[in-house]
Amino acid sequence: MNWNEYNLLLVDDEEDILEFLSYNLKNEGFVIHTASNGIDALKIAAKVKPHLVLLDIMMPGMDGIETCEEIRKLKSLERTLVVFLSARGEDYSQIAGFDAGGDDYITKPIKPKLLVSKIKSLLKRANVMLNNDDSSKVTKIVSGDLTIDRERYIVILKGVEIFFPRKEFELLSLLISKPDKVFSREEIFDNIWGDNIIVGDRTIDVHIRKLREKLGDKYIKTIKGIGYKYVNPS
Repeated sequence: MNWNEYNLLLVDDEEDILEFLSYNLKNEGFVIHTASNGIDALKIAAKVKPHLVLLDIMMPGMDGIETCEEIRKLKSLERTLVVFLSARGEDYSQIAGFDAGGDDYITKPIKPKLLVSKIKSLLKRANVMLNNDDSSKVTKIVSGDLTIDRERYIVILKGVEIFFPRKEFELLSLLISKPDKVFSREEIFDNIWGDNIIVGDRTIDVHIRKLREKLGDKYIKTIKGIGYKYVNPS
């Protein structure tokens, strides 16, 4: 992949961290933009439409969680990856990050080579997902009063369009692709996050909970000790 075709937005209120991240990622060929706060990050993101935002959580004014939530409201950034990079490693901080629409959560400190590797892996996987959405594959699935439009990246429930962050959309699309099939947790990890992406053990649970909050409980069933399945409500 030609990494010089990819725009990254780095957001952190510590200048030395921005310089450190910029230096290592520019060396890999990425086009780098930086912001020291959430408000500036939103303005820059709307303008340059980055492929990935690397976002700190602890920032004055608008913190990283709020910034991610605002990014997820922008239609023009619906395919932008948001990755949290934070010294906050507690479960509740990571859950808050995924709840806000984050695609991954990386804890500081992290070695530069590992960070670069994770970013490349995320971008490669996102690129594969987009390339797989071609005309030879089903782009729209209708199940009762629920419609999944993969081409337009939207979910419609009872005629109302509902916003889903990228990972939630991909998870729902996976489950609905084979109604009544039980997807194991391992299958879900491999299909949605990739077996080379390290995420917390509760990541799937958080995303399933968010799906149920938006759709209701009747569509997704838990198969205890195994995984989850989509149930056609009709």
